[in-house]
Amino acid sequence: MAPTLRDGDFVLARRIAPGRVRTGDVVLARHPVRADDLLIVKRAVRRADGGWWLVSDNEFVTSDSREFGAVPDRLVLARAVLRLRDPLKIARIPKAHGDAER
Repeated sequence: MAPTLRDGDFVLARRIAPGRVRTGDVVLARHPVRADDLLIVKRAVRRADGGWWLVSDNEFVTSDSREFGAVPDRLVLARAVLRLRDPLKIARIPKAHGDAER
């Protein structure tokens, strides 16, 4: 999810009902194909076929809906609200790629 999230970042997420996801949200979801309940963090791009099209902010990472298709609503669990990059720097999750870091 770089540049929005980097290795080592902590994310505070709030559980939400599937109908509360909005385009541009960074969400936590269960991987739709893997049986090990892997959690993924991706950006909700659009509604598609009863679920959400989720992609990484890093265009070179393709382990997202380009690989496994739309993620069913029931697998989208939470919206990322805050990121903690280091103990002295807390920042809101930006809505889109072009938003300035706060």
